[in-house]
Amino acid sequence: MVNMKLANWLCPWFLVVLLFLAPSMVSASAITDDLKTTIDAVIKIVTDPVYKKDSVARREKLRELFGKRFNYKQMVIRSLAKSWDERTPEEREQFIDLFRQLLEKSYAGKLESYKDEKINYLGEQVKGQYALVKTEIVRNDATIDVDYKLYNEDGEWRVYDFVIERVSMIRNYRSQFTKIIRKDSYSGLVAKLENKIKDIESKDGDDSL
Repeated sequence: MVNMKLANWLCPWFLVVLLFLAPSMVSASAITDDLKTTIDAVIKIVTDPVYKKDSVARREKLRELFGKRFNYKQMVIRSLAKSWDERTPEEREQFIDLFRQLLEKSYAGKLESYKDEKINYLGEQVKGQYALVKTEIVRNDATIDVDYKLYNEDGEWRVYDFVIERVSMIRNYRSQFTKIIRKDSYSGLVAKLENKIKDIESKDGDDSL
């Protein structure tokens, strides 16, 4: 069983796998066709000489693509669990924005420094509004299993969870958030997220609280 520290270390690779799957490795389906569109756009951005000289513009373009591909609301609903029901509409919007910033700022730098990895596309399962895309990252020193959970909302498939070596990113966040809320409060969790985002901006750290 992979521990939480290893899961946090592996987590930056989920965006790499999602956004850099080689087209030849992706089977033809509506879901993977959507991913291909994102792949092409991201590769163009991170390899464009113009954007290499303008990090602000590059990050903004990546942010736009992340917003189209990831379902932040579903991520937050599952991460906050019961606490989501207790939040006001304003609190929900605030937390979704904080969560979005946390992921964007944590992993944009990882994408920009991407090094070639071999990605194997293993299969796809669809059940109603939910889909599971199975892949593996083949590195020189290890093979890492990565599953993507997608939700179909308004006819668009978007990612709401990543399972890396059987460790769910959302389950990991839910464990952290629940402990903080119980120990401090919901407002304490919000404060920790805000501080973590500032810390990442200044130090380019990871996303663990």
